[in-house]
Amino acid sequence: MSDQTSSQQPVQGEPSLSELLQIRRDKLAALREQGRDPFVITKFGVTHHSDEVKARFEEMEGQTVRLAGRLMSKRGMGKAVFSDLQDGAGRIQLYVRIDDVGEEALAAFKKYDIGDIVGVEGEVFRTQRGEISIKAKTITLLSKSLLPLPEKFHGLTDVETRCRQRYVDLIVNPDVKRNFIIRSQFIKHVRDFMDGRGFMEVETPVLNTISGGATARPFITHHNTLDMDMYMRIATELPLKRLIVGGLERVYEIGRIFRNEGMDNRHNPEFTTIELYQAYADFNDMMDLFEDLLSSAAQKILGTYQVEWQGERIDLTPGWPRLPMHEAVKQYTGLDFMAITSDEEAVAAAKSIGVELPETADKTWGNALYECFDQRVEEKLIQPTFITMHPVDVSPLAKRSPADPRLTERFELFICHSEMGNAFSELNDPIDQRQRFQKQVELRDKGDDEAGMMDEDFLTALEYGMPPTGGLGIGIDRCVMLLTNNDSIREVLLFPTMKPLE
Repeated sequence: MSDQTSSQQPVQGEPSLSELLQIRRDKLAALREQGRDPFVITKFGVTHHSDEVKARFEEMEGQTVRLAGRLMSKRGMGKAVFSDLQDGAGRIQLYVRIDDVGEEALAAFKKYDIGDIVGVEGEVFRTQRGEISIKAKTITLLSKSLLPLPEKFHGLTDVETRCRQRYVDLIVNPDVKRNFIIRSQFIKHVRDFMDGRGFMEVETPVLNTISGGATARPFITHHNTLDMDMYMRIATELPLKRLIVGGLERVYEIGRIFRNEGMDNRHNPEFTTIELYQAYADFNDMMDLFEDLLSSAAQKILGTYQVEWQGERIDLTPGWPRLPMHEAVKQYTGLDFMAITSDEEAVAAAKSIGVELPETADKTWGNALYECFDQRVEEKLIQPTFITMHPVDVSPLAKRSPADPRLTERFELFICHSEMGNAFSELNDPIDQRQRFQKQVELRDKGDDEAGMMDEDFLTALEYGMPPTGGLGIGIDRCVMLLTNNDSIREVLLFPTMKPLE
C-alpha cells in the first residue's frame, strides 16, 4: 500500500505511525526476499532533469529520457497511475500504464511509497489536460524510504524541526531550496566580483594562539600535541593585513567565523564573512566597492534593485547616503556631540535621553556617542546608509581621522536596522596600534572577555611597514537574508547551531 499520511494522530481506520514504519520495513524485507534489494544498486544513468524537459518540450516531445528522483505523490490505482517525481531541479509528472510497463512492473510500482527514490526511463509527452509528463517504460526502485514524509497539507512547518532536519525541510518545502540556491549564487558573485578587480583569494588559520581582529568572545579549544589552548578565529583581519605587509596588495578571504556569543534571529555562533584588504586605498574606496558589490548582486541574481525585507521595501539603487555617526545622532536625537568638549558632559548628555554606558566601558565622549547611536539611532535606519566616522574608543584597528583624532575613518552599512558590513582606513601606525591594544588588554583585565588581546607578532609586522590600506568585512549571511527576504539567519544557514534534544 502507499501511505501519504504524517506523524500526526491518525483518524479512525488509518494506520498509526508505528504501523506505517513497520509496513515500510516489511516491504523492504519482501523486496530482499525476492532478490530486488534497492540498496544494492550503485548507479542510475540520468540523462535529463525535470526543468530541462519542461523548458525544451517542443524539441524533446517523443524522445526517451532517463530521470531519477523522489516520489512525492501517487494518484489512481487501476491500470494507470499518475505520480509526481521530484529531482534536483523541480517536479515532473510520471504516467505509469500497464500497457507500457507490464502487469508485474505496475503491481510493483503500486507498492512503492511516497518518499521512495526511483529511476525512470520513458517518453516525453503532454497529457490531454496539457501537463508535460513522462510516459514510463521502466521504473527502478533505487532507495526505499523507511520514514514517511510530513503530510502534504500541513507539511513541515515547525521552525525548530525544520532546522534540525534540514534534509526533510529541503524535500517538502520548495522555497527553502531557493534560499540556498541564492546563497550559492551570491557567494559565486562575490568571488567573480573580487577576482575581476584583481583581488587574490587566500586562506588563513581557523585556530589561533591569540584571539584578535574583532571585539568578541572566542571559543577556546585545546591542542593536545602542543599542550596549549587555542582560539577559534573571531575574524580574519590580522592575518590578512600581515599579507598586505608582505606585498600582496589586494587579498580577500571567504571564511567561517566563530564567536561564543548569544543566538537570535540575526546571530549564530558560526557564520560566514568575506574580509578584503586593498593597499593604497581608504574607507571611501571600500564604500564604493561595497555599494557596487551588493547592488550588482541584487541586479544579477534577482533582476532588480528593489527588494522586500523585514516588511520594508528596500531600494538598492546605487548612490546610498553616507552619514557621519555624530550627524546621525544629532539628526535623530537632537544631541550635538561635536559641541560637547568633555567626557563628563558627553556621558550626561547620553543619560539625558535614557542611554546608559555598559559597566565595563570607560565613561568617555566616544563611548557616549557610540551608545547613543547604538541605542537610539540604529533601529531607525531602513534604507541603505553608510554610518561613518566612528569614535576611536570602539575602533581599535581603524585609522584616526586627520580632522578629529577622537574619530576614525570607519563605516558600517545599515539596511533595515541591520549591520551588513564594517570597514576602515586601516591603522598602520605600530605605536598607536600598541596603545590601542593595551586599552583592550585593560578592558579584559576589568572582566570584559570580549576585548582583544595584545598581538606582538602583528605589531612586529606593522613595524616593517604597512601601506595605507582600506579594509572591509561583509556578513555573507545578512546579505543572503536580504536577497531572500528572510528575517532569521537560521533560514539561510543549512545547518544552524541548535541545542540538542534531551
